[in-house]
Amino acid sequence: MKLLIARMNHETNTFSPVATPLEAFGRSGPNWGEDALRENKGMQTAMAAFIDAAEREHAQYVTPVSASANPSGPVAAAAYDAICNAIVEAAHGCNAVLLDLHGAMVAENSADGEGDLLASVRAALPDAPIGVALDLHGNVTQKMIDNADVIVSFKTYPHVDMYETGAHAARLLFDLIHQRARPVIAWRQPPLLTHTLRSATAEGAMKRAVDAARAAEADGMLAVSVLSGFSLADIAAPCISVVVVGDGDHAAADRVAQRIAQQIWNDREDFFYRSAPLADSVAQAAALAKAADKPVLLLDHGDNCMSGGTCDTMDLLAEVLKQGLEGVVSGPLCDPEAVALLHKAGVGATVTLPVGNKLASEAVKPQAPLTLTGVVRGLTDGEYTISGPTYTGQRAFMGRAAVLDIGTATLVLTERTHEPWDLGVFESVGIDPRRARFLLLKSRMYCRPVFVPIAAALVECDSRGVTSSDYGLFDFERVKRPVYPLDADTTWENIPS
Repeated sequence: MKLLIARMNHETNTFSPVATPLEAFGRSGPNWGEDALRENKGMQTAMAAFIDAAEREHAQYVTPVSASANPSGPVAAAAYDAICNAIVEAAHGCNAVLLDLHGAMVAENSADGEGDLLASVRAALPDAPIGVALDLHGNVTQKMIDNADVIVSFKTYPHVDMYETGAHAARLLFDLIHQRARPVIAWRQPPLLTHTLRSATAEGAMKRAVDAARAAEADGMLAVSVLSGFSLADIAAPCISVVVVGDGDHAAADRVAQRIAQQIWNDREDFFYRSAPLADSVAQAAALAKAADKPVLLLDHGDNCMSGGTCDTMDLLAEVLKQGLEGVVSGPLCDPEAVALLHKAGVGATVTLPVGNKLASEAVKPQAPLTLTGVVRGLTDGEYTISGPTYTGQRAFMGRAAVLDIGTATLVLTERTHEPWDLGVFESVGIDPRRARFLLLKSRMYCRPVFVPIAAALVECDSRGVTSSDYGLFDFERVKRPVYPLDADTTWENIPS
């Protein structure tokens, strides 16, 4: 037996001006062949679980590519083709396929990145079983359903079960190969755009949906996945989905999908997030800090790195400075021009420079950069090792980094957009985040497992960036209408398939 194992991860925000060339996939591009194997083996990715499962089966395997980029704008056509071609070309001689995909990739030459890839793999290996692991925020399409035998998605957000999801998908694929099971897939997709801040699996409607999925698995379904979708993609249906893998009985699987999808539709209002005015959020943080002996977190989800944010929107920092907050640590702020100037000036230099608001977007009205004066406190290569619990042990690359102390605030500036995965974002540049009074993070959810334990409180802040929860900022041209909540009177007939 010979398996094709590969990873292609990108969540595409079609409104984001952040480019996604091939170089965005990793430190300076994807890892190929043996490097792809080394990048994943022993890590907490779905691809790592695939590798472990193949080795337990004493199967041969090839790892043509491991490509993962931060969420950003549409993937460059040349990058998409290079990654897909490497996977398809490696299919020759393989008997089965395991793919670690995101599920919400849009490329310049493909509105359905994963679906088109799966169709190409299926054409190359028409008789080979194909297993897929997806992110909880995948936008499922008919082409994905038609060209996979097993689909399993994460059940946690923040995501901490990537490896477990890969292990689940691999187990079902080998059960199919060894004729221990006969996977069949049922799929339902209500016309519902969810807000990412309502897809956390620890509470609310999303928790209830995932609980229903787990209960259905306990009752005999091979896998039940609830994918909240990624709504900041202007495609036909960036909507929530229920994907059920049954054992030979499609009608039974479809009944489960129908039931959970109906529960979600009935709960649709609970998937909608209403932001407070930014000034109110900052004032709330200031009030919480008065009695706090730990930092107060301000999460700038309107400019969230892991939803395609530019990480240079200065709304939150400007409001914090306007309201006179002190003891502020903010970052990572992406501004390659500022980083270059600070590296040239050197540690200890006093510098006045424009910061942020430099990456234009059609979705959000541009603003002038903030002119700031401060002392350069640190300069690094911007690399550190993630301590977990997400992507534990993997090397992180922020591009070159610089620390600018402007008195009331200390800013971490980077050349690349970067999610604050853990304390290493700050500790690697010489800052102890525990000593801050306020921590301003360009994050929505992934920072929480690490930063919430060191914080006194958390306030969600919606700046006017390309990841804002205000759908009114975005011109959805390709989404199939009607869809809730863009169309408040949307109805849905959940009929048996």
